Amino acid sequence: MSISLDEVRHVASLARLGIGDERARIMATELTSILEHMQVLSKVDTSEVDAATALAQPGMRLRRDQGPPIQLVRPPASFAPALRDGFFLVPRLATHEDPEPAP
Repeated sequence: MSISLDEVRHVASLARLGIGDERARIMATELTSILEHMQVLSKVDTSEVDAATALAQPGMRLRRDQGPPIQLVRPPASFAPALRDGFFLVPRLATHEDPEPAP
């Protein structure tokens, strides 16, 4: 399937996008390439995959950390302003502050 220059211009005008001829040609080529890729993907046999199961999986299984912890040159207390239970304490961002209470 191929996307024509006129189709790109038509969609651009519907979206009220001002694109030049060169950009329209590039977009037509890119969109054609995307549709060709989708045609290839549509030929993949997914009959063995249960759609509900595929969506419910949490993602890639993570491997366990291996090896000893990396030693720091200096202890964290020498450069961290505040520590608690081995974690660095950092100030909250202003965007995360609680809003002022309503009167």
